[in-house]
Amino acid sequence: MSARAGIVVTGTEVLTGRVLDRNGPWLSERLRELGVDHAHTVVVGDRPRDLTAALDFLRSEEVDLIITTGGLGPTEDDLTAATVAGWAGTEMVLDEALEGRIAKILEGLTRRWPGLDRDAIRHGNRKQAMVPAGATILEPVGTAPGFVVPPREPGAAPPVVVLPGPPRELQGMWPAAVETGLVQRAIAGRTVYRQAMLLMFGIPESEIAETLRVARRSGVDLDALEVTTCLRRGEVEVVTRYEPEHEATYQAFEAVVRERHADTLFSDDGRSIDRIVADLLRSSGRTIATAESCTGGLLAGRLTELAGSSDYVLGGLVVYANEAKTALAGVGPALIARHGAVSVEVARALAEGAAARLGADVGVGITGIAGPGGGTEDKPVGTVCFSVWSEGGALTRRLHLPGGRADVRDRSTTVALHLVRRVLLGERD
Repeated sequence: MSARAGIVVTGTEVLTGRVLDRNGPWLSERLRELGVDHAHTVVVGDRPRDLTAALDFLRSEEVDLIITTGGLGPTEDDLTAATVAGWAGTEMVLDEALEGRIAKILEGLTRRWPGLDRDAIRHGNRKQAMVPAGATILEPVGTAPGFVVPPREPGAAPPVVVLPGPPRELQGMWPAAVETGLVQRAIAGRTVYRQAMLLMFGIPESEIAETLRVARRSGVDLDALEVTTCLRRGEVEVVTRYEPEHEATYQAFEAVVRERHADTLFSDDGRSIDRIVADLLRSSGRTIATAESCTGGLLAGRLTELAGSSDYVLGGLVVYANEAKTALAGVGPALIARHGAVSVEVARALAEGAAARLGADVGVGITGIAGPGGGTEDKPVGTVCFSVWSEGGALTRRLHLPGGRADVRDRSTTVALHLVRRVLLGERD
């Protein structure tokens, strides 16, 4: 069995959902890369009792390493370091050299604000220089240092890596944490795992459940694989983790998936649909433009999220009102009056208009009813029309998408990207 680790994410803002946890998933992926089994993630508020309970739980689960994130700031609610020290059976001591290094960092950061309370800054500086006795200090990336805290008695508890909450600081500190002797000894029993991802679009998740049954009936030893499925943004992800000795078993499983889902499998190398579309546009030298109604620019946002997207994205039109559809994308008022703003005919006109107005090789048009109001018997909430135009024709679709307003808008961008992929590969109506 591989070395195991647990993660404790601290912060009332994360617990209540005001801030999305980015650290837990990032650390989980880093643990996988190291060959360490990620056993649990526990999220707690800024309460020492709850943090202590989380540490006790992970110790009871016999993890080899615990990682905490957050609670290392200068304010009174930042109590992680002291709480971990108490749990590990050690006291907090002032590291004067560290205090000096933090002071220099703060001096540079606060120079622009001459009216700040310097006494409060010095107090916070001193608080952040209090470290658990015997801990290995991880130098600040921002203002907060991290620590690797050993248990008072070897073997009584796992060591604890205490990291700051801001993702930039945590990620910058992680390599130094891994290189410490305490962490290296804790993860000495790690196993090298392989992980593969298959992505499908256009099938329900229940189809994968049947595929797993088919694979087992055909003799694939699924017990040797850790297969997880997830429906995300309308796509089905099948992620398989396995030890190298089970490579042949995984290949047999993948063969079953390929055979049953040949028409919906679009990625077997971990690339997202966003990356696939970007690669196709770049490799073909083509450009793209959008005209969006119900998605309000979300598709253009996804297209430009990847670095280097200026190579192929020319721009986007947000055409929410009918007047904007006419003025910006050139959609004829008579066409809207005849078919309605939410129609495949208007979607096609939007796609052609986006390409023409912005001089792009590929145009995308989206128009729909995201809700919660505005639906009719013929066009209920969730009705969205799509068109992707390129020289030689277009792919145009009318779909009814499930979920609330945010779901419909987000899933519409996924549908549009898959239609773009198909057009780039030569498919037309």
